[in-house]
Amino acid sequence: MSALSVAVDYDAITNNVAALAALAPTAKVMAVVKADAYGHGLIPAARAARRGGAHFLGVAQPSEAIALRDAGDEGNIFTWLYGPEVPIDDLVTRGIDLSVSSPDVLGEMICAAREGRGIPRVHICVDTGLGREGVPMASLEALLSLASAAQDEGLIRIVGMWSHLAWADKPGHPTVDSQATNFREALLMASGMDVDIELAHLANSACTLTRPDLHFDMVRPGIAIYGLPPVEDPQGQNFGLVAAMSVTSSLALVKELPGGHGVSYGHEYITPYPTSVGLVTAGYADGVFRAAGGVAEVAVRGRRYPIAGRVCMDQFVIDLGPATEATAGDLVTLIGPGGPSARDWATAAGTIDYEIVCRFGGLRPKTGR
Repeated sequence: MSALSVAVDYDAITNNVAALAALAPTAKVMAVVKADAYGHGLIPAARAARRGGAHFLGVAQPSEAIALRDAGDEGNIFTWLYGPEVPIDDLVTRGIDLSVSSPDVLGEMICAAREGRGIPRVHICVDTGLGREGVPMASLEALLSLASAAQDEGLIRIVGMWSHLAWADKPGHPTVDSQATNFREALLMASGMDVDIELAHLANSACTLTRPDLHFDMVRPGIAIYGLPPVEDPQGQNFGLVAAMSVTSSLALVKELPGGHGVSYGHEYITPYPTSVGLVTAGYADGVFRAAGGVAEVAVRGRRYPIAGRVCMDQFVIDLGPATEATAGDLVTLIGPGGPSARDWATAAGTIDYEIVCRFGGLRPKTGR
């Protein structure tokens, strides 16, 4: 059993969604709660997002869409990551909106509808330049033609069109405008073919915060609803968002070491003088990045200390200094008030805060507050 604890402030998620909705007053909000809500807990985070005014919930995996519906969510849910093996019956019977990014997937949906297995609500996914999911612009007309014919037969209902941006977290990057141009062309193509698009959606967290001209009919904030905007607020106010996750552990042991003493595997840290060290009961098996050894910090009694030496599987050491008041049993804050942020950890580990909260949150139980 891990000695690392994760707490989530679900009121913060509610307030963050409301703040993002206020920044996009002409658009609906799809709160993206994929990957166990970025480690924050799928069901409680989704409920918190609904309280904040989320019109849609978005998840990559069909299994998470099904879990949301089976947990009692009665609103619009959208899922997008699958191939022709998409579990159409399970999704359509639950009224979940589906993404279509290839003729193969659309063909499976049409076959299911012909067999009387329900009429899916679909959003056409266009690859406007990311090079990942979506139908290429050059193939869009053919897919729209197939989808339009299926809709005329009453086999599907085309609800939306969407795409995803490659560099939205770099405001001003030319790919944002070039992808937006392609997306507008895709919408014009659909209109020219008499395909009515109710919900055009392109903006992720970064564009929700920085590009109101790209809000279209709906925005899809993800990381921002957890209080971790991917772009800097020029006003220095974090866009009014509050980080929702806190991560803590504890000191199992505090002891004195002489100067010149090696600490942890490989003795990558040597005490510079007589000092006290503390043993923290969490390690890389709990999501603490091994690469953060000697770089990342934690907080004890409101003071921050760097990790001393290597992070081990289930423990690491901090140098508390020669005159510490820390004792065994003290709380250690890895992320949260009075301690480092997820972004601090990302900087230390050479990654992004998305990965930090996903790793710490994982699928472990969360304490809500």
